Amino acid sequence: MNGMKEDDFEKLRNEMVESQLIARGITDKRVLEAMRKVERHSFVPENIRDSAYDDCALPIGNGQTISQPYMVAAMTECLRLKGEEKVLEVGTGSGYQAAILSLLSKKVFTIERLSPLADRASKILANLGYKNIEVIVGDGTAGFTPESPYDAIIVTAGCPSIPKPLVNQLSDGGRLVLPVGDQFRQILTTVIKGKNTIETEESIPCVFVPLIGKYGWKDRT
Repeated sequence: MNGMKEDDFEKLRNEMVESQLIARGITDKRVLEAMRKVERHSFVPENIRDSAYDDCALPIGNGQTISQPYMVAAMTECLRLKGEEKVLEVGTGSGYQAAILSLLSKKVFTIERLSPLADRASKILANLGYKNIEVIVGDGTAGFTPESPYDAIIVTAGCPSIPKPLVNQLSDGGRLVLPVGDQFRQILTTVIKGKNTIETEESIPCVFVPLIGKYGWKDRT
């Protein structure tokens, strides 16, 4: 360990919120408060904890990353959570995004195709006391039908197109936020499902690891 104390991490976390989030236009007060509370350093490998609040994505093993803090905040803000929602996250990764969502909603289901990451995230979330998150191992591109419909769905990997099962598992008035594009560049996209309508809004360019699965990219490993 690098000798940094919890007070040091808290200071870095507050600086992250001010310089990376508020300065870039994140305005949802509940999102900002969640980003101040969740200990991002607890979700990254110990050898890079001193970089936990840097303005970038970081490797977490298994070829995956923990997203840049700004991207976590921007995607979360697009969901417009009020506190009573049931949320599905596709791509648990480190568990950090699920922790943020758990402070802003009633229940979070998060699905991860790589069992080592799911297991590690489960342990971290349990150790930190998050009780309204359920981690599932499976193909998140197909969603998780046993708990559908969801008020909000977030996909934390780049999609070649919008997976139809995820739209089907949204409740009326629900919002799906995901990066859509090729494997090198995507556009953050929000899908709003009405009773008989589907609307899409595009916002910022982004780069995520590819979403692997039946309704995503094929696994080439």
